[in-house]
Amino acid sequence: MHALRTAIAALALALIALVPSGPWAQGQPAGAEGAGLEALVIVSGGVRHAFHVEVMRTPEQRARGLMYRNYMPADRGMLFDFAVSEPVAMWMQNTYISLDMLFIRADGTIARIAERTEPLSTRTIPSGEPVLSVLEINGGVSRQLGIKPGDKVEHALFKR
Repeated sequence: MHALRTAIAALALALIALVPSGPWAQGQPAGAEGAGLEALVIVSGGVRHAFHVEVMRTPEQRARGLMYRNYMPADRGMLFDFAVSEPVAMWMQNTYISLDMLFIRADGTIARIAERTEPLSTRTIPSGEPVLSVLEINGGVSRQLGIKPGDKVEHALFKR
């Protein structure tokens, strides 16, 4: 019986070592709880939908994105700031949760939405036209809230 308990304990420790840890593994931003979150609103059909987003401004931040997270609160998202309008492509490598990707023009209008992207996929998801930013929210939220291309995103990024 002691050998069985020892084997189970060793297996449990090995599995724990494989699970990502840290605040980002639970869908929280790195650092203090809620630190670095910025307000963002999507206006769709006259209805305002409020989100709190992490903004990825550096190449390193954009490369990491939502990788290794297994949860994101319903009112949260991640905004990728590319600094200039250009065609972009995203992917889901090492991303465990399905996302809606909203490709946003420099004027804040949504150009395209890739709904319910496939977790862990290396397939590229193109913007289809030059965009300044991409907003990632939980998969299915765009449809649930009635958000569609042409809707307006309000955030300081689009007031340059």
